[in-house]
Amino acid sequence: MKVEKLPPVVSSLQPSNHPYLNGAWTPLHEEVNATDLEVIEGTIPTDIDGIYLRNTENQLHQPLGRHHPFDGDGMIHQISFANGTATYRNRFIRTRCFEAEQIAGGSLWGGLMDGNAVSKRPGFGAHGGLKDSASTDVIVHAGKAIATFYQCGEGYILDPETLDQSGVASWVPLDGVSAHPKVDEETGELLFFNYSKSAPYMHYGVVDATGKLTHYTPVPLPGPRLPHDMIFSKNWSILNDLPVFWDQELIETRGLHAVRLHEGIPARFALIPRHGSADQIRWFEAAPTYVLHFLNAYEEGDEVIVDGYFQENPTPKPQPDAGAHGHLMSYLDGHALSTKLHRWRFNLADGTTHEERLDDRTVEFGMINQKYAGKKYRYAYSTVAKPGWFLFEGFVKHDLETGEAIEIKLEPGRYASEAPFAPRIGAVDEDDGYLVSFIIDENRGTSECILIDAKRFADGPVCRIALPHKMSSGTHAHWVDRTSLRKARADEIARLQTAG
Repeated sequence: MKVEKLPPVVSSLQPSNHPYLNGAWTPLHEEVNATDLEVIEGTIPTDIDGIYLRNTENQLHQPLGRHHPFDGDGMIHQISFANGTATYRNRFIRTRCFEAEQIAGGSLWGGLMDGNAVSKRPGFGAHGGLKDSASTDVIVHAGKAIATFYQCGEGYILDPETLDQSGVASWVPLDGVSAHPKVDEETGELLFFNYSKSAPYMHYGVVDATGKLTHYTPVPLPGPRLPHDMIFSKNWSILNDLPVFWDQELIETRGLHAVRLHEGIPARFALIPRHGSADQIRWFEAAPTYVLHFLNAYEEGDEVIVDGYFQENPTPKPQPDAGAHGHLMSYLDGHALSTKLHRWRFNLADGTTHEERLDDRTVEFGMINQKYAGKKYRYAYSTVAKPGWFLFEGFVKHDLETGEAIEIKLEPGRYASEAPFAPRIGAVDEDDGYLVSFIIDENRGTSECILIDAKRFADGPVCRIALPHKMSSGTHAHWVDRTSLRKARADEIARLQTAG
């Protein structure tokens, strides 16, 4: 393996016994380029051509208050596959906040657990006072990677191949963009929402295939809410107003942003036409819950069908053996939240909602073949969480047509990343391709990349590739085919030539 190390960044972080600053969550502060990667096991397939991007949280500076893993500085890890070979590189996301703290040599903002109470400067996010670390999701739209923040941030642009950075996306509005904008590969459009503590409390927008904001409309809500994700079908974008949000009285009287379940309030889903306005929204009520992530949506007859992860216990009690970290640990534990694969059916003809559980096991962070986004689909790939932790220790392939589910577990001490689906070159079937994931191996103090053939899912990894350092864990990942990148660049060149 050939490794080129980049100049070091400034860090003031001190050793700590915090559970999310150690082990698989030990921050990585090193940036490298690596080629000639060692294949530990198997052979890199020649029928995969594209890029896997993974966003992680890596705290650089001593926290001003209580640390939450989502506060960490965003770092994109990339592995690029072509012709049976792979290269790797990683970069911190140079947000405005990252650059300011590099100059200051220490933290300037508090995190999710303290925010305004300790921040030294005005901040970002729906409740203000936070550092926009762009450390939550990463997607690719119009040939550009976009890194986003847990609440509502600015959205930072990177070249998916080189990880060169070009600052804030030009189309992001004043209230920012939520953690999970969605890309419709069929139309090339990017769909997003944001939210705030000021009326109308939510907006919804559409960015076209050229990167231009073409639609932006209010979605009025009764008050401040905490939506995290959205989904879309062919004709509808589906937003949500869920009964888990800040206690308004505590915000007004004490400036505290305390999340609680508001008893007696149903979950509500807003179906808005792709380019529709507030007066065209169709609202549907459902059983109270919180949904961190949706999987897919599609239309069938009079129904819009939405799949996602229903939290049976969205506000769990603190872990009793975690001391001062008990509250933090429980809210990051998929088993405490009891997240289940769930289906909502919204009937446009009579306005009713029908719900069903698709699997009783605890799963989350699901991925699909993105060519089926917004369409009827058959296969889903979910992660299995380690009890008590925000760590993934396995995967489940769901066949939503037959109800069959195949689960594979990693060796104890090995933890996975969210695993997007990478279609095989020339694929015809929906599951003809690979799951791609980075692995943190706590037993050996290393990291690697694995590929799992989705058609032979139970066989486990077909290939294991060594990485140059042990990474920190994080949240989301993305796959982009190289053909998609080539087309986006050709389209951009054509537009420039026409404009010129």
